[in-house]
Amino acid sequence: MNRYTIMKQLGDGTYGSVLMGKSNDSGELVAIKRMKRKFYSWDECMNLREVKSLKKLNHANVIKLKEVIRENDHLYFVFEYMKENLYQLMKDRNKFFPESVIRNMMYQILQGLAFIHKHGFFHRDMKPENLLCSGPELVKIADFGLARELRSQPPYTDYVSTRWYRAPEVLLRSSVYSSPIDIWAVGSIMAELYTLRPLFPGTSEVDEIFKICQVLGTPKKSDWTEGYHLASAMNFRFPQCVPISLKTLIPNASNEAIQLMSDMLNWNPKKRPTASQALKYPYFQVGQILGPPPQYLEKQAPVKPVQPTEPKPSLPKLEAKPEPVSSPDLHDKTQPQPLPKVNHQPLQQIQLPQNTANQQVPKQQQPQALPLFPIINKNSSPVS
Repeated sequence: MNRYTIMKQLGDGTYGSVLMGKSNDSGELVAIKRMKRKFYSWDECMNLREVKSLKKLNHANVIKLKEVIRENDHLYFVFEYMKENLYQLMKDRNKFFPESVIRNMMYQILQGLAFIHKHGFFHRDMKPENLLCSGPELVKIADFGLARELRSQPPYTDYVSTRWYRAPEVLLRSSVYSSPIDIWAVGSIMAELYTLRPLFPGTSEVDEIFKICQVLGTPKKSDWTEGYHLASAMNFRFPQCVPISLKTLIPNASNEAIQLMSDMLNWNPKKRPTASQALKYPYFQVGQILGPPPQYLEKQAPVKPVQPTEPKPSLPKLEAKPEPVSSPDLHDKTQPQPLPKVNHQPLQQIQLPQNTANQQVPKQQQPQALPLFPIINKNSSPVS
């Protein structure tokens, strides 16, 4: 760690704190994640999900883990530093993104996701805060603290992802979900890139399902039998809603964009396209160069595990902030980001046309403002 100078603290969470650092050799800025628990062997370190996944993932659209350092029984992850995330990029906009810009961002997100899935992992926490960027030109997937191997055996924990981007099967407490939950989240993010407003800003898990029903309509039992089994196990009944065309809600999106979003936002996870299939949609078959600009492409070096003998440098004292009461929607805030000015709550929701429904959607309550660390913050959604 004596090869880095600590500049400031960027975030603090349950499991770790994030610092901005600078390489003493190259002057390069880095984000250093310092784990709070102690690690007494390299085997312990290498068994962490984040290490197991990131050390295998070397892609232009996946955040780069530069090295892992264990020093005096403390574990440090050294990441490339990126100045902002997709949530901040959207929050600071005063006009809509051109579709060509959205297309390029979506191409990079799906390229990174296809790479992750191909190598046997699914992310489980795709959201704008976990998509790091250098302007709209370069987007990288970050925060693999919840990542799972596709070959790992269910049941999985019922908590995954921030509520607004949580797939229906997870909201209904399925324990055998897989990579299609990432595709659902990406579909929600794509809609938000067009409108700069969350598509399904539910105030609780039940309200989230109502919000989805308001847009997609009530799922047919013949289309998603498993969903009805899950709902029945929870004593939950889907509200009766007629679907609203996404084109009505997102008029600035092309027909090709609407088709891609509609397919990714399918109630039935088995009917959603894979990331690789999504990249072959007509939406991307245009006369446009897609992907990061050449100046952002560099040869990615393998992750270097380092076990220095030098004593640990003096670091600023990092005191953990008191956590709110236990909630499944609260998770680790451990990724390098400056504090945003506002919570990820839309000032104004997408206006839905009047819908005929037999059950009334619960009135949305104003959520409490929560501190939000832009890159690895799990609290971008209001708590239930």
